[in-house]
Amino acid sequence: MTERSGQAGDATGGPAPTTPVCYRHPDRETYVRCTRCDRPICPECMRDASVGHQCPECVSEGRRSVRPARTAFGGGAAGRQGYVTKTLIALNVLVMVLSIASARSGSAVAGGGLGGLMGNSTPLIEWGATLALWPPPLPTEGVATGEWYRLVTAMFLHYGVVHLLLNMWALWVLGRTLEAVLGPLRFLALYLIAGLGGNVAVYLFSSPYSASVGASTAIFGLFAAIFVIMRRLGRDTSAIVPILVINLIFTFTVPGISVAGHLGGLVVGALMALVLAYAPRMRRTAFQAAGGAILLVALLGLVLVRTAALTG
Repeated sequence: MTERSGQAGDATGGPAPTTPVCYRHPDRETYVRCTRCDRPICPECMRDASVGHQCPECVSEGRRSVRPARTAFGGGAAGRQGYVTKTLIALNVLVMVLSIASARSGSAVAGGGLGGLMGNSTPLIEWGATLALWPPPLPTEGVATGEWYRLVTAMFLHYGVVHLLLNMWALWVLGRTLEAVLGPLRFLALYLIAGLGGNVAVYLFSSPYSASVGASTAIFGLFAAIFVIMRRLGRDTSAIVPILVINLIFTFTVPGISVAGHLGGLVVGALMALVLAYAPRMRRTAFQAAGGAILLVALLGLVLVRTAALTG
């Protein structure tokens, strides 16, 4: 205890009582003590506690001993800020801006370019030729010739501004909700694996020589995931089903839409969501990581089988 000594002796001849002083500020008298360590603290050092006040050191020690808050599926509270959703939107917009900025005169064809919804090319044909997903057989380029990166880069290309805006609006609405529930890392894994699943389906089932681009493979995975997650939480899903049905109708009726990509993303997104939502609590993170890894290996295995059949 830190105390200031009083005058030696008093009217009765005994020692004068001492006045407590703040342990961090010895020049300040105080009669308030920390409820944890019982040291005297001045008003500047007081930190409100559930009962009484605590000193700064006890508050810091208490924070270190408290486990960070987790969502029902093991995600961190940082997901409420939507950082991953915003970053994914920014990446998609950046790719569109770069392709527009680097487009040469006459590079866009009719139906594509800035205003195309489902046109024949991106604003720069070379971007699509380099990064888009081309189903086999394509003699000179594509996943079959070792360009596996196309299974990912195709998720960030779009056929025009309208195509981009529609997908980014859906990502903004669905992504923030799912990221808040799952946490940033689990949401990112869901998005990428669902998008990869859709692109693998394109590689397996789409007609040759038709380039496939867009974030909609991942978006359809998010549609399936939000249905699974809401069901797991016991919430009403009646508003989700009509939206999903409408999107499926558009998938099958509007020319130029990749049916394989949308359905592949939907199925793989649902599977990944089941892994995240129904993982046992005791070993939740390990189970979720293992489930995601199994899905990833299975998708890459399908690509290998397909490629071997084409080149064998």
